[in-house]
Amino acid sequence: MSDVTIVGAGLAGCEAAWQLAQRGLEVQLVEMRPVRQTPAHVTDQFAELVCSNSLGSTRLDRALGLLKEEMRRLGSLVIACADAHALPAGGALAVDREGFSQAVTQAVTTHPRIHVLRKEIEEIPDGLTILATGPLTSSSLAGQIGRFAGQAQLYFYDALAPIVTLESIAMPPAWRQSRYDRDSGQSEGDYINCPLDRAQYEAFVGAVREAGRIELRSFETDPEAERFFEGCLPIEVLAGRSMEALAFGPMRPVGLRDPRTGRRPYAVVQLRQDDQAGTLFNIVGFQTNIKWPEQRRILQAIPGLEQAEFVRLGQMHRNTFINSPLLLHATLQARGRDDLFFAGQITGTEGYVGSAAGGLWAGLNAARLAQGMAPLVLPDATMMGALFAYITQADPRYFQPMKSNFGLMPELETHVRNKGDRYLAYAQRALQALEQFMAGHSLAPVPVRP
Repeated sequence: MSDVTIVGAGLAGCEAAWQLAQRGLEVQLVEMRPVRQTPAHVTDQFAELVCSNSLGSTRLDRALGLLKEEMRRLGSLVIACADAHALPAGGALAVDREGFSQAVTQAVTTHPRIHVLRKEIEEIPDGLTILATGPLTSSSLAGQIGRFAGQAQLYFYDALAPIVTLESIAMPPAWRQSRYDRDSGQSEGDYINCPLDRAQYEAFVGAVREAGRIELRSFETDPEAERFFEGCLPIEVLAGRSMEALAFGPMRPVGLRDPRTGRRPYAVVQLRQDDQAGTLFNIVGFQTNIKWPEQRRILQAIPGLEQAEFVRLGQMHRNTFINSPLLLHATLQARGRDDLFFAGQITGTEGYVGSAAGGLWAGLNAARLAQGMAPLVLPDATMMGALFAYITQADPRYFQPMKSNFGLMPELETHVRNKGDRYLAYAQRALQALEQFMAGHSLAPVPVRP
């Protein structure tokens, strides 16, 4: 008999299983491959990397570098295996895909307290459970999750708008104002507006029409995806319909007055606050599948965004995820069912490392729950804590997946002007907060021997 069931043997599921087993719990790890393959995976190995072989920067003044260091200090199996199979990649942690996956698979399948079951799970198991099924959750289990969460809170396709840091937006020419001055009490308005005259607007539309697009994979171009996108159309599709489609859509300027001229601009690009700290703003209605280098160039031609710092560029892909702010506590427990945890990309954490971090924390908290202790919430001064705070506390009306970035973290008490020095100060504060948190809760990292 197992103490915990984990569904999914990707990065999050394997990390969760390791954390639990190393804390003395018997774990049943259920993986449907190769009984049922996904459209993206090609092997039956665990923790298969289906896209890039890079886990991002190794530097502490980079968000992914800090996130990996926090995970090392907590005893992450995934990061230990990545470090052991690293390839030369400058300042990034790139890995030998096959060696990395084999190392994780070997560590998990040979652990005496981890029992692997190869089958498709079609219903959410009873008892202490971690769902770490990722963006390609099978349709049958996704249906069960939809019924548990409420079908309207389960998403199958992503159409993401870009997000920029507040400090990189130039004001003026941008200014704060809600349409017709309707706002939530913010004296300057809830939205930031970037004005375009007719020539700038037509140049923008022309650039969007000519831009190259990221090619969607075959399983991302089915009729269901097209129906989803009709209600959330990418800007390049709107631009292709007519020259004025964007001006009557997301770039509609009605109810706004440029304070420099007192007149309504020909078109505007609006940005809306994306995090509780008010340091990140998403570009409203600008979901897009334009190739990232061209996307950055086109967006930085918008007045006010010339020096924009992007923490996320627009993208579209098949991605099953839940509306975590409505459904999860910061412990990664499901609201209304404390013995059910969600981990990995299904929660809205983007990228390999963010996925594994969710598995680590869900596994640690599930172990505490099984051993009669209260699950823990990480301080938001840590990168892990800030990421989990975002996915569980963001505005559920606009929730979209997010990768780790410094914009999620509380501001420093003293502003540091130089960005590199500022990010390093964030990292130093984060690691100090993590060490104090671990000491305060007698939280020792589990041994890692990949």
